[in-house]
Amino acid sequence: MHIPLKPDIETEAVTMMGNHMFDHTMWAGHWLWMLVIAVVVVIPVWRICQRTGYPGWAGILILFPVINLIFLYFLAFAAWPADKTGDQNG
Repeated sequence: MHIPLKPDIETEAVTMMGNHMFDHTMWAGHWLWMLVIAVVVVIPVWRICQRTGYPGWAGILILFPVINLIFLYFLAFAAWPADKTGDQNG
């Protein structure tokens, strides 16, 4: 009879977690939270884009990693179309 000195790490991890890591309630809560955060972030950036003279839909770019940083730098340092037309309220 062979008794292993060290138990299988994968089996031990599954036993410790009780196979509840991918419970459906966790996933539903995660996506709901991500939707709330997206709305809270996109709406103000959408309005900022409109007020600066860019299309509001450009605010959606804020949701994408790395692109959001490039977009923020572009928005901060580019000449705004609203400055040229004199329209400050979008």
